[in-house]
Amino acid sequence: MSASQRKRLGAVFINGTLLILIIVWTVPTMGIFVSSFRQRNDIATSGWWKIFPHQAWETIAVVENPREAFGVDPNEVMEIEGAVGTFDEFREGVASGDVRVTWVGNKRIGRVEIQEQVWTVSWDFTLDNYRQVLGGQDFEFTRPDGTVEVVPGDNMTGAFLNSLAVAIPSTVIPILIAAFAAYAFAWMNFPGRRLLFILVVALLVVPLQIALVPILRDYKALELNGTFLAIWLAHTGFGLALATYLLYNYISTLPRETLESAFIDGASHFTVFTRLVLPLSVPALASFAIFQFLWVWNDYLVALIFLGGNPEFELVTQRMAAIAGSRGSDWHLLTAGAFVSMILPLIVFFALQRYFVRGLMAGSVKG
Repeated sequence: MSASQRKRLGAVFINGTLLILIIVWTVPTMGIFVSSFRQRNDIATSGWWKIFPHQAWETIAVVENPREAFGVDPNEVMEIEGAVGTFDEFREGVASGDVRVTWVGNKRIGRVEIQEQVWTVSWDFTLDNYRQVLGGQDFEFTRPDGTVEVVPGDNMTGAFLNSLAVAIPSTVIPILIAAFAAYAFAWMNFPGRRLLFILVVALLVVPLQIALVPILRDYKALELNGTFLAIWLAHTGFGLALATYLLYNYISTLPRETLESAFIDGASHFTVFTRLVLPLSVPALASFAIFQFLWVWNDYLVALIFLGGNPEFELVTQRMAAIAGSRGSDWHLLTAGAFVSMILPLIVFFALQRYFVRGLMAGSVKG
């Protein structure tokens, strides 16, 4: 095999693998999105892919009292509209070509439905799921037997705002502190710099779970437990090690000549940091902002421990867990709530994704 053939084969393999990964990730997301707009009955009786053109059985005729109408005996093998079968088989539906015959009811009192296979789509969409999840409105649901059930709403608006109040400061604070620390490690000489940086790197492998109980004990002594400040400080501490390491890798590769020129002109470290380093470090800052925001937004454990079960401070993850526990069969609400919780992280990622690879790769190759 020639080099060009191996290169083409490698490209096909890589592109094929990426295509498979894209499909694996996109299909479930598409299913959640479509299901969040479907009716409750549609979700319970058919899959979300029924929005695409498909063949389905449509009733074209209903015959009452089929024993007299067709002259058949339900206790024997029957022939109705060309379909042959027993009573139990007709209860399930017997197909004959493009026609299916179904017996509805018992042997003595029942009816026969004659159905024809047609191409159709299920486009009965609604915004009621989002109104019920976001606005907390009660809705009346009519069951197939005609009974009406009043379904209470689940107000996620408050939880959404609480998650914003937690995620934004928990992303901005560690970025600012880590940026100062990374600049100091990269461009300032002070005693113990190397040892402190090794300690920061070592903290990357320490699981946060072992720190939860000591921090909770300290918060209780300081009367911080159950407040937004508590979870801001917790997320800041848990994210600082990774933020400092990522930003150090980027800031240490900035052109030395540019910074030295600023120092020669009399600029202080603070001026160099704010006027040169921060603007040049936007890709690295955006990369960590994506990581930190997604982690904080999707966090459940830290929020549950430091905020507790107070409904006033309930976050999106806690609200979704409550909905899943109380409404495990209400997929129309679960999918709507899941997509509401996904919207903001998707916006953040797509807004900053152009910096993502640049920020991660910075400092990985030298020379």
